[in-house]
Amino acid sequence: MIRAYKFLMRPTARQAVALGEMLRDHCSLYNGALQERRDAYRHPWKTSIRYGMQSAQLKEIRAFDPERQGRWSFSSQQATLRRLDKAFAAFFRRIRAGRTPGYPRFRGVNWFDTVEFPKDGDGVRWDSTPHDRVTRVRFRGVGHVKVNQHRPVAGKVKT
Repeated sequence: MIRAYKFLMRPTARQAVALGEMLRDHCSLYNGALQERRDAYRHPWKTSIRYGMQSAQLKEIRAFDPERQGRWSFSSQQATLRRLDKAFAAFFRRIRAGRTPGYPRFRGVNWFDTVEFPKDGDGVRWDSTPHDRVTRVRFRGVGHVKVNQHRPVAGKVKT
């Protein structure tokens, strides 16, 4: 059974700034990948760019910009690119179905409020003890952030 939990994070002021920077950097990655897809299709050859191509470029992007893109988890950045790929898949699915397509949009910082970590231990680590209301989550580039649990987590945290 898949369970979903939402907990309240209690970051310090410095951690809140770092978490905001993480969101901004993932947002700029999403918008940059969207711009690349738009520019490639508007080219006279109408080239289509897929997730695999953009994911392969991620290593170079991280090496070019180590102080922004290079400090976050590689797999979380891949998840951000998958998020864009899902938006395009839904766009083309709606076109085939004959509905109003809704082309994927650029996201502002206020509209981009989620970063997915596909695997526990890869950029984020859930450190909990049973029946302890204060748990910590360790984010790469941020540190250990307090999390108040309103109920204990049953099973193992995966994402």
